[in-house]
Amino acid sequence: MGIIEKIKEIEAEMARTQKNKATEYHLGQLKAKIAKLRTQLLEPPKGSSGGGDGFEVTKFGHGRVSLIGFPSVGKSTLLTLLTGTHSEAASYEFTTLTCIPGIIHYNDTKIQLLDLPGIIEGASEGKGRGRQVIAVAKSSDIVLMVLDASKSEGHRQILTKELEAVGLRLNKRPPQIYFKKKKTGGISFNSTMPLTHVDEKLCYQILHEYKIHNAEILFREDATVDDFIDVIEGNRKYMKCVYVYNKIDVVGIDDVDRLSRQPNSVVISCNLKLNLDRLLARMWDEMGLVRVYTKPQGQQPDFGDPVVLSAETDEGGRGRFKSHSDAPARISDRQKKAPLKQ
Repeated sequence: MGIIEKIKEIEAEMARTQKNKATEYHLGQLKAKIAKLRTQLLEPPKGSSGGGDGFEVTKFGHGRVSLIGFPSVGKSTLLTLLTGTHSEAASYEFTTLTCIPGIIHYNDTKIQLLDLPGIIEGASEGKGRGRQVIAVAKSSDIVLMVLDASKSEGHRQILTKELEAVGLRLNKRPPQIYFKKKKTGGISFNSTMPLTHVDEKLCYQILHEYKIHNAEILFREDATVDDFIDVIEGNRKYMKCVYVYNKIDVVGIDDVDRLSRQPNSVVISCNLKLNLDRLLARMWDEMGLVRVYTKPQGQQPDFGDPVVLSAETDEGGRGRFKSHSDAPARISDRQKKAPLKQ
């Protein structure tokens, strides 16, 4: 039985299992098994030389933005409007077959915009070129999920599910859980607040599934089982995502108003070039870039070529230039320096 068949079998078992207090430990173990299998699914085949048929492009500029969406939602047209780079656009699906980069010149900065091929349902399992598309998206700073305003809301849910299946967490912050493997000492479990979703026994069972018998765990928030599994896996990426609803010129004003009021959403029309300025401003805000203009001593400031840095995030982090540790500030956690060589 292959990995995909095992995942589908476990998902079917979870679907027919009733959710109550008696089954929460069993469901937690099943979630851990699925997470392990999906991690194996993303690993390169054994015996491969490392090369593949990906289409990664070299990073350029002060930030990177990826366009993700279903085929024929207007990604190529949006790239052409924002960057001036020509990307083939036609009325049939899968017009774009590779990654096409472009540069947005905005607020004295250069932002790299990537037009990726459309992904379909099952992309996380390797259908189409889903794995390559998602791999490029992981290397971006933020994601623009381009959606068709005239289609159902299910497209957004399908894309979010496919991205979460490969470790991308959209518009979420990392869970406040400290986890550290140890060589001896057993499992130390602590929390700074009452936990309603997990308990010590459930965490022990999940760690046993990963064959971890010595670790230190500290919950700083009321996290869920999925959050704890994400911390154990350690390969999740938390990214900002802006939902871009294109083709608002073919729907009614009531639908446009409803879509625009949704969180993290922007409505545009590539055909009529509507609201593109608002999209650029929202993208700039989500990236959290800050321009620093240098001033030589005794001279006027240089407003031509600023130094671009990443601002601090709202959650108290350090953006992409993180310089602090998540470890608890305790004497027992201090690491001893290696002795000097004689």
